[in-house]
Amino acid sequence: MILKLLTTSFILYCSMFCFGQYKVMKDSVIITAKESKKYNDEMYHFSYKKLIIPTAFIGFGVISLNSDALKNLNSTTKYEISEHQPKQIKLDNYTQYLPAAIVYGYNLSGLKGKHNFKERTIIYGTSQLIVASVTLPLKHLVKEERPDKSNSLSFPSGHTATAFSSAHFLFREYKDENIWLALSGYPIAAFTGIYRAFNDKHWVGDIVAGAGFGILSTEIAYWIFPLVDKIFKNNDSKRVTFIYPVIQSKSVGLGLVLNL
Repeated sequence: MILKLLTTSFILYCSMFCFGQYKVMKDSVIITAKESKKYNDEMYHFSYKKLIIPTAFIGFGVISLNSDALKNLNSTTKYEISEHQPKQIKLDNYTQYLPAAIVYGYNLSGLKGKHNFKERTIIYGTSQLIVASVTLPLKHLVKEERPDKSNSLSFPSGHTATAFSSAHFLFREYKDENIWLALSGYPIAAFTGIYRAFNDKHWVGDIVAGAGFGILSTEIAYWIFPLVDKIFKNNDSKRVTFIYPVIQSKSVGLGLVLNL
């Protein structure tokens, strides 16, 4: 019980640490008047209102680690799935990235979002770095056993975190252009999370927490973008290169975006 309480405190501390890091970074950004106008959009501004949904999701997941009622929900959900379990598929390995791919597809088709290729790649890459830096350590710290008992890396769901970070990226890029297109990523992300449960890889709490971490990671990526963009602008090279993590159930790798 003490270990779980310490783990819960650490998770909440990690979330607040991310918020604190953003505040420090925000205070350190020095930009010109022209850049100030560019970065005046509300998406770059810290807002406690934007924390409500992701922190609620994360809080639900954290509480599920110790709450008997939520553990019972996990068990009953697993039982219902086992009663009507569809054939296991691996689509969730790919749908986690689909909303982000849609952003690039829209741009290629001429439907422009908020940012150009370089800027949106920096933002998405940053969000994926944040997702990986939070979810991977937590898996090894919490050591929650998966429903299929394959290992103890169940909490939080990395696939769901990636899926919702991608969906929120799509939302932020297109919410002012076409709200229905902007919202289209969330059903895909939800599908990814649901199929993590269908494939017996995660409990309900893992999936909900993963969604929260994913949304929060993308929000932070937009908040710190003015600083990150300034760093990239100091590089005189015309070639845009960005490396981001790729997380699968049994492997971790790197993705590369190169603009020749």
